[in-house]
Amino acid sequence: MESDVVGDPRFFARSGPYTLAEIAYAAGGSVEADADLTFDGVAPLQSACEQQISFLHDRRYVEILDTTRAGAVLVPPDLARRVPTTSVAIVVEGTYEGWARVAGLFHPVSAALPGIHPLALASSNATIDPSTEIGPFCAIEAGVSIGPGCRIGPYVSIAKGVQIGKDCRIGAHVSISHTLIGDRVHLHPGARLGQEGFSFARTSKGFLTIPQLGRVLIEDDVEIGANSTIDRGSVRDTVIGAGSRVDNLVQIGHNVRLGKCCVVVAQVGISGSTVLEDFVQVGGQAAFTGHVTIGRGAQVGAQAGVISDIAPGAIVLGSPAQPRHEFFRQVATVKRLAKRTVLPPKLST
Repeated sequence: MESDVVGDPRFFARSGPYTLAEIAYAAGGSVEADADLTFDGVAPLQSACEQQISFLHDRRYVEILDTTRAGAVLVPPDLARRVPTTSVAIVVEGTYEGWARVAGLFHPVSAALPGIHPLALASSNATIDPSTEIGPFCAIEAGVSIGPGCRIGPYVSIAKGVQIGKDCRIGAHVSISHTLIGDRVHLHPGARLGQEGFSFARTSKGFLTIPQLGRVLIEDDVEIGANSTIDRGSVRDTVIGAGSRVDNLVQIGHNVRLGKCCVVVAQVGISGSTVLEDFVQVGGQAAFTGHVTIGRGAQVGAQAGVISDIAPGAIVLGSPAQPRHEFFRQVATVKRLAKRTVLPPKLST
């Protein structure tokens, strides 16, 4: 079986070749070499060949740079002189961003194949742009609106009244209800949007479900990972701000509001009515109680337990979550105590 194949054409669209000048322009970088040199793909430093582009953004891997066979390498200015003479240095201030743009140049997102698959079921009262692709076994109910250039995968369920903007990608087995979606939104397979929130009243006879009368609003350029769930609001809307990234297996409760460009990593749980302001970052398996506010630019570490508001720009760890300096001081104290503890001798038998 083949290994280390980058951009296998069985799965990924491919374009090119491109000249060095075109690649440097896409990366936002500069070169001091023949601008007409051509390259046909991208690959990691360890396996790249003379016709491929690679990159280095972390000094920890600089030794690999010395032996690479890549034809050209994206590097930050301070590493330009480390690029071997057999390769061309493409000097980029934001190396990782440059790499994303170059990789996207060679492997663009596949275009939609316009039309509704004959095995899909779309209501005659749905509005579907002719340039959109609807895959097999989709169910699209009345009042749905889908904009131009969208790709809707197989077995997708879109309930009545849902609106989807332009150039969106909806993966297989996604279900959407009570939701308004902006432009260039990507929902990975199995995502669930718009279902009822977890809300009920206690009575003498048991639990009474509280109607969930809000919506889910997904703003432009959002990505929602596979098998993540976003509950609709109870009386307010659940909102995912523009440019935000939600990883796989994330649970977002009713009335939650994410600002723009938030990052929420896998297996995070966010309880109802919690607010994450712009540019908040949340590590994997962190958990939030309801009705707390996480200030702009705050960072919440993996497995943190957030039970109160967090100030803008703060970095917190642990459960309950606390400022990182306090957390590490407590860990160091416990370690010192552990070393000083004298264990009783074992009893002889």
